[in-house]
Amino acid sequence: MSAREPIRIEKDEHVAWVILNRPEKRNAMSLDFFDGLVKHFTAFDEDPEVRVIVVRAEGESFTAGIDLMELAPLIQGEGAAFRESLRTQILKLQEGINRVERCRKPVIAAVHSHCIGGGVDLLSACDIRMASLDAVFAIRETRMAIIADLGTLQRLPHIIGHGRFRELALTGRDFLAEEAFRIGFITHLCKDRESLYQEAGNLAREMAQCAPLTVQGVKDVINYSRDHGVYPGLEYVAQKNATVLPSEDLMEALSAFIAKRPPVFKGN
Repeated sequence: MSAREPIRIEKDEHVAWVILNRPEKRNAMSLDFFDGLVKHFTAFDEDPEVRVIVVRAEGESFTAGIDLMELAPLIQGEGAAFRESLRTQILKLQEGINRVERCRKPVIAAVHSHCIGGGVDLLSACDIRMASLDAVFAIRETRMAIIADLGTLQRLPHIIGHGRFRELALTGRDFLAEEAFRIGFITHLCKDRESLYQEAGNLAREMAQCAPLTVQGVKDVINYSRDHGVYPGLEYVAQKNATVLPSEDLMEALSAFIAKRPPVFKGN
């Protein structure tokens, strides 16, 4: 374990900030980083006080992607046993990104400067992406003789469509914040980091004010419908609502509407 934890957590009421905390390495993603994703996002999933998560980064770059210097020894070897070990290691790294997507709480990414390779994998697992004008993205693995293997190839087409996605994946070229905004990869474009974090915080607090079980249910149904199709998704949401509609939060929403006051949801 490195002296500096690669991820730092800050909490502001119902919002948890996940801060990439390896600025001296441009937040390159180490093995500890992926272990940290599993640990922290598992904890968020179980913590009723956390309703929304925002991912941001310290330093000059959001992330330079996978720490190739640390991972290089893992890809040097021969024989069937080595290849099986490598397959298992890739699956372990994938699980760090998967935990972000599978977390029941909405995840917002707030990106500045470079977000390369594994950073795009991470963003593709988030629910909402926003960036400052200086942001630069790339599926850089293609130019490094690597097939991106942590989720970009599986998730990003559902976000921006296959046409534009295939160009970016097959060339590995850089695409800047304005293009990312135009193709729908990011949904908020901010002039600088200060306004980026302010807008990310505002959006997170807006979500946190909604009934938490409903927000979590919406995310669950969206992902299920993406993976299984329209009609299975309709059946799934019918079952979901049959479970969650009879709730204290729904009664609070109706009472607040009648009283013309803001509702206060408790997740019950």
